[in-house]
Amino acid sequence: MSPTPVVPDPPPAARVVFGERVELAVRFARYLADTGITHGLIGPREVPRLWDRHILNCAVVADEIESGASVIDVGSGAGLPGLALAIARPDLMMTLIEPMERRTAWLDMVTADIGLDVTVVRARAEEMHSRMTADVVTARAVAPLDRLARWCLPLLPVGGRLVAMKGSSAEREISEATATLQRLGGGKARIRLCGSLVLDDPTTVVVVDKVREGLPQGRGKTGTSSPSRANGSGHRNKRRSRTSPQERTAPD
Repeated sequence: MSPTPVVPDPPPAARVVFGERVELAVRFARYLADTGITHGLIGPREVPRLWDRHILNCAVVADEIESGASVIDVGSGAGLPGLALAIARPDLMMTLIEPMERRTAWLDMVTADIGLDVTVVRARAEEMHSRMTADVVTARAVAPLDRLARWCLPLLPVGGRLVAMKGSSAEREISEATATLQRLGGGKARIRLCGSLVLDDPTTVVVVDKVREGLPQGRGKTGTSSPSRANGSGHRNKRRSRTSPQERTAPD
């Protein structure tokens, strides 16, 4: 029998970011350090830096999200940033989109145990373009910005916002994605630092507001380059209704 992984104690910043819900964040960290590894969601070498590199790094993205917003997290994987945001900001209406069945099963298990009001959908992002919108779409380590924009901007109404977690490649990716962003109705991309007051290494995000409706996308530009080959049948957390507040059913 494998030994129980040792999860680092939450740093002081965790209590600032999560407040009274810090114990939920600790339970999430334990899942990441245990079944998160056995399910292949994170590597075992990430356990010592779970807080700074993963959980807090994601939770501070809330700096770019308004109160009460509906949020879609694309390619949610280990619930990063989606579950970290849901713990830090219970006011958000959070939907996690993930195409791989074993990952959605894990997300369902974790959200049910922790008691988070989150919807989990098994699908590719592009399969939801005509069915769902949200005020904000988030993504972490899913794809370069050019490709990510094709998946995410159609999930936003005019006035919505894409918040993509990026690192040192942010400026280059913005340059390469400018034409795609404009075609899809995105405004000027800008780089923001989140968590500057609580983290030694703030999180770099690229923020793109949707300023107008985009032009129709050609066949093949979004349908074959999804983050996963898993089939896109919808799957939802049973604790919530089959139709979430931000979901719109496509016309027949």
